[in-house]
Amino acid sequence: MDQNVAVIQYLLSYKLTYHPLLLMSTFISQHPAVLYNQRFLSSAANGNDSKKFKGDIRGPGVPSRVIHVRKLPNDINEAEVISLGLPFGAVTNLLMLKAKNQAFIEMNSEDAAQTMVGYYSTMTPVIRNHPIYIQFSNHKELKTDNSPNQRAQAALQAVSASQATGLDAAVAPSPVLRVVVENLFYPVTLDVLHQIFSKFGTVLRIITFTKNNQFQALLQYPDGLTAQHSKLSLDGQNIYNACCTLRISFSKLTSLNVKYNNDKSRDYTRPDLPTGDSQPAMEHPAMTAAFTPGIISASPYAGATHAFPPPFTIQQAGLTVPALPGALASLSLPGAARLGFHPLPAGHCVLLVSNLNPEVRITPHCLFILFGVYGDVMRVKILFNKKENALVQMSDSTQAQLAMSHLNGQRLHGKPLRITLSKHTSVQLPREGHEDQGLTKDYSSSPLHRFKKPGSKNYSNIFPPSATLHLSNIPPSVVEDDLKMLFGSSGAMVKAFKFFQKDHKMALIQMGSVEEAIESLIEFHNHDLGENHHLRVSFSKSSI
Repeated sequence: MDQNVAVIQYLLSYKLTYHPLLLMSTFISQHPAVLYNQRFLSSAANGNDSKKFKGDIRGPGVPSRVIHVRKLPNDINEAEVISLGLPFGAVTNLLMLKAKNQAFIEMNSEDAAQTMVGYYSTMTPVIRNHPIYIQFSNHKELKTDNSPNQRAQAALQAVSASQATGLDAAVAPSPVLRVVVENLFYPVTLDVLHQIFSKFGTVLRIITFTKNNQFQALLQYPDGLTAQHSKLSLDGQNIYNACCTLRISFSKLTSLNVKYNNDKSRDYTRPDLPTGDSQPAMEHPAMTAAFTPGIISASPYAGATHAFPPPFTIQQAGLTVPALPGALASLSLPGAARLGFHPLPAGHCVLLVSNLNPEVRITPHCLFILFGVYGDVMRVKILFNKKENALVQMSDSTQAQLAMSHLNGQRLHGKPLRITLSKHTSVQLPREGHEDQGLTKDYSSSPLHRFKKPGSKNYSNIFPPSATLHLSNIPPSVVEDDLKMLFGSSGAMVKAFKFFQKDHKMALIQMGSVEEAIESLIEFHNHDLGENHHLRVSFSKSSI
């Protein structure tokens, strides 16, 4: 009895997305799966029922209300099998053959079964990292004995009960998904998300942003069914090995309004949109209500006057949809990124930094300190004839991606940084006897590298630029007023300060803006506080 209760509770958890009445006729008629024909049937029918019931007279490619489901995982339950059919119509019967990793689903109509097989012939469903194969059965209807099939019947009764009591809303799932990336260690960009989610259908629009120090995105498909399949397959998966976990939910929005095509927002149906000179407008009232002020301030777009190139190039690996979850589980970084694309080639670790303020003297040391927050900087070169441009060579391509992802668009001395991948594979030092006025520096042996030590805790404390800075290595003699005076000496505003309660060697200091925090980090990281203590400064995910 406990098993039946568990099955019923599991099914009722689907009440917002899996009700048989969710997909009204207008919703279904617009779905690509309805453009179903014999060619789709043939591609779906990649194997006959291994053992046929008596009276089996239908061919495997002939439409039937009964669907044959194969290659099920060993620990599959009835609720998960039923959920495959519910978005397309009512499930009237179910036969589980767990020993053979198979099942038969009977739909309430042949039209519903056709829609289901047509859709899944183009979008292979995935349950627990297993691609599931679906085709028409040879059986016209299921005639099952309830005694050995009690769990399946209990699950079906739970569906009927939920319909009768009106527990489910007859509203189609939203075509807009909300994506939160947890445990963000490697950069995740708009282009990465597009590559991942395009494997499940056409992505119309994406908006990315940072909220509560988490990278998030809103992503729109043409319809709710595609969004539902994508969510079922990707929710809880890691993009990279042991990090960048996708948490996916349905948004309350039904459409996204994108005004600018740049590296933070994109409307793939409107290539004519401008790149914009400010953050994308969010005009939908539900979006305005959901977001707090300054949500995108950590990654501003201000000053964008030309199209941003993709932060890094995604390379196709030719993975099919069924192979996608396997790719999620088997590939790792460095060397091979998950989901069928790769990080930058091993030799590509030089970044071109442009739009530096020519009126402010920016030295190689400034860029070494700033970019050093996201990786070990080997060399820096400020271009002699074009001092608003510089080359920064990182230790490897992963660190170059990380720096580019976090710093592109951030303001330094009043101008937003433009960061792209350089065509150079290394920064050349000046030839012996040639003076370049100190514009080229080699930092390969610098003691200030944050990531030289394997397993350093700095790896787990990489955050986007924020107005709040984390201070550490503070000697006992230095008090709050000393540090507030130090950080205010450059003309920046100190809005708040707090020592860590259990450890006065560390503190948080909040500056007047993200730009002031960036400039303060550059100026005061490694500042000598006396007593053989040099201040360490990094961006914090916390606020005061």
